[in-house]
Amino acid sequence: MFCRVARRGFRADGVRAYRVSVLGANGGIGQPLSLLLKLNKRVTDLRLYDLKGAKGVAADLSHIPTNSQVSGYTAENPEALREALTGADVVVVPAGVPRKPGMTRDDLFAINAGVVQQLAGAIGQHAPGAAVLVISNPVNSTVPIMAAELRKLGVYDPRKLFGVTTLDSIRASRFISEVQGTDPTRERVPVIGGHSGITIIPVLSQTQHTGIDKATRDALIHRIQFGGDEVVKAKNGAGSATLSMARAGAKFADAVLAGLAGEQGVVEPAFVDSPLYKSEGIEFFASAVTLGPRGVEEVHPVGTLSAEEEEMLAKCKETLKQNIEKGINFAK
Repeated sequence: MFCRVARRGFRADGVRAYRVSVLGANGGIGQPLSLLLKLNKRVTDLRLYDLKGAKGVAADLSHIPTNSQVSGYTAENPEALREALTGADVVVVPAGVPRKPGMTRDDLFAINAGVVQQLAGAIGQHAPGAAVLVISNPVNSTVPIMAAELRKLGVYDPRKLFGVTTLDSIRASRFISEVQGTDPTRERVPVIGGHSGITIIPVLSQTQHTGIDKATRDALIHRIQFGGDEVVKAKNGAGSATLSMARAGAKFADAVLAGLAGEQGVVEPAFVDSPLYKSEGIEFFASAVTLGPRGVEEVHPVGTLSAEEEEMLAKCKETLKQNIEKGINFAK
């Protein structure tokens, strides 16, 4: 009998191993997201941080027999953030308050902006080389805040900062499959723009379903853009889209890890520092990006849009520019 010895940075079976930190691990998104990351074969060191409760989540997850260690850190320890972040390859940030009935993502700004700003400072200090995945809403504003704080510390790498918009894409796949009676796992709907309301643009003209009548198409677009309201209402104000967001966050985290590991052809949508509309004063934009060892390897253009989608894009830019400026001004 022999024991296979793991190389540094690899599991014993040769799979690249990564350290992942979840900030806000005890929340409605954080708990299921942490579970999914515990099941990810690339994650061998999972650090969970929250103001309280993270140690309990870590203890619970540590009983699951996968090849990863889980540790929990809470704010009662002044060194908790440093310990949770030091050496992390990927940091996922679902921290903050969820939406409540009648709230838009912008309504969350006053609370979540401060949370993200504080965590950004800790990330910049203790995990300056990590890929940072921002889930905390409103993403259109929290990503610029994160970027501004990392810039202040001199560690901003635009290739490694992501606003997670995957939920818009998986909703689009599911919802269009319901309309067309197709397999949702085979649907791919490009979604561009931002991550709230009218800034979310599902590019239906680039799918195989170009014959949908206008009324059905308009209803479908609206549902994709405001799907979060559907969940908030169904939960009677007791929560928001936590489980689907956890799935979306885990899916995007796995794509980032695959890119870091050098897998070829890893393409996912994300809200990133983008060259597409910088000339119009829009620093961040969501579109498909190719992921690699350095983070974003290529930002893909939006492609050919229908006349209706061009109109949606024009309205998106107006709102998105305001959202981004709101985040930048807050950081100042």
